[in-house]
Amino acid sequence: MNMRIGKIYFYNKPTDMRKSFDSLGMLVEQEFKGELLSGACFVFVNRSRTYIKVLYWDEDGFVIWQKRLERGTFNVYWNGKKKLERREFVMLLEGITPKKLSRRYRAV
Repeated sequence: MNMRIGKIYFYNKPTDMRKSFDSLGMLVEQEFKGELLSGACFVFVNRSRTYIKVLYWDEDGFVIWQKRLERGTFNVYWNGKKKLERREFVMLLEGITPKKLSRRYRAV
């Protein structure tokens, strides 16, 4: 598996976690036109924020990663935001809620 993740998109509406490849792909095509096969990751969260799925195109097929919390909820604080930075995505998975995001420096 050659994993080069580019953009990370957040589907900011509650998603039925019974959905699989085709259904999630249809949501992506409706919300992020033309990005489905671009190598981007698409993040979905259920209404109770206890389950997360990530859909990714791996050059020859789709991959789904999923995580279900036994306690607590995912801290989804991106109101209306549809594109995540890598660090925001990692913080989401780790359960970190930042008060303020600021860079020490920006690589060119």
